[in-house]
Amino acid sequence: MKEQIRKYFSRYVEFSNSEIDDIYSKLTFKTIQKKDYILKEGQVCKNNYFIINGLVRSFYIDNKGNEKITQFALENWWITNMESFINQTPSLSSIQALEKTQILIFNKEDIENLYVSIPKLERLFRIITENMLIAIQRRNDIYLQMKSKDRYDNLISYFPDFTQRVPQYMIASYLEITPEYLSELRKTN
Repeated sequence: MKEQIRKYFSRYVEFSNSEIDDIYSKLTFKTIQKKDYILKEGQVCKNNYFIINGLVRSFYIDNKGNEKITQFALENWWITNMESFINQTPSLSSIQALEKTQILIFNKEDIENLYVSIPKLERLFRIITENMLIAIQRRNDIYLQMKSKDRYDNLISYFPDFTQRVPQYMIASYLEITPEYLSELRKTN
């Protein structure tokens, strides 16, 4: 796992072996079983989570009682509830494992302390956050303006094996279409 973290970090910023050791010493490993929650709505998010392997989703329940999936995260992705994590307020969404998932947990207090002792880490997370914001903006500005078929085609072109790992009704929720319409789209591809 340490090597996986080193490779991931080096995509953005180079760290020395001792810096990686210091960072890694603050990470906690945990296995989450399928359907278990990493974070439940109403809890304060105290951690940032790195997916070693597995798959999770972030979702909320709308005022009609429907699940609205806002994000999926797979191997080598970070996930957290950013607002709750930064402001230490109750989360408005939940994070749940969709399959047995192994994560590394990075506690907020440890991250803040490491930012002081290893300033490059703050740069790393700034770059990661910028990439996340770009993805959110792309989804909001472009993705949601696409026709449903184009959204589906875009999803499967970027993440071809992803659609085999996620139940179709969840993909439909993420794409903001009905499961029935998704079924029709899949038949035409």
